Amino acid sequence: MGITRLVASGATVAALVLGPVTAAAADGSPSPSASEGATSGPTEAGTSFRTAVEVEPGRRGTAQASAGDYLYWSFAADAGQRPTVTARVSGGSGSRWQLDVYDGLRRRQSCVYGAAARTTESGSGDTELACTLRTVRAWAEPWANDPLPGTYYVRLTAVAPTKADLGVPVQTEVLVTAAEAGGAAAVDGTLAVPLVPGVANEPPAGTTAEYRVAKLFSGEPADGWASGWWTDRWLWTAAGGVLAAVAGVFGYRLTRGSGRPSHLPPAA
Repeated sequence: MGITRLVASGATVAALVLGPVTAAAADGSPSPSASEGATSGPTEAGTSFRTAVEVEPGRRGTAQASAGDYLYWSFAADAGQRPTVTARVSGGSGSRWQLDVYDGLRRRQSCVYGAAARTTESGSGDTELACTLRTVRAWAEPWANDPLPGTYYVRLTAVAPTKADLGVPVQTEVLVTAAEAGGAAAVDGTLAVPLVPGVANEPPAGTTAEYRVAKLFSGEPADGWASGWWTDRWLWTAAGGVLAAVAGVFGYRLTRGSGRPSHLPPAA
């Protein structure tokens, strides 16, 4: 009975500790219906990195343009998130559209999966593009091209359009979603400040770097930028410690036996 109670109590503690982690992982997984519940966002797009229009994750940005225009949006991505950018182009029959995503250092980020370039077939309706980035890391080596916390830029354009396609009106929309990767993507380290516009500029006298970032970039995660030290990996570590302790006590009681064998004389 004692062993049974120990095992049951260990399982209960593990369930209490790991329960929130499992729920968080389930909530962070992307779903096909994410775009259906997206709310309306900005109704225009920028024409360069400097004029990119901010769009919040979960809100759909739209813009009317012409084939041959360069359309730019920006969004914020924090450590532990895996952003997915989807775009839809209506019109521009016969044009090849391409979706590119750049990080705060304006480095083009590769897509883990998704069709980032697609040609609109003649007579078809909409052209849908998608790009899922790698998980954003809290810190990386200077030579690495890993995505880091900060501003990300979305560029949508028609690649090498023909003269007949130039100026053809199109309707575009873009949607950004961010799934939480959890503690499995955590690293030991963090950036001093996120990579946002103007982060390399000298702040005015008497102001801090955090103040400068807040003034230059208003778009940030709803719960603020991650501190870089807390992840749900701590919960997994604590649960592992509890299970190890329970296993140690169970093994001790199992190998200890019931006491001194009956065929031996009592100890003096």
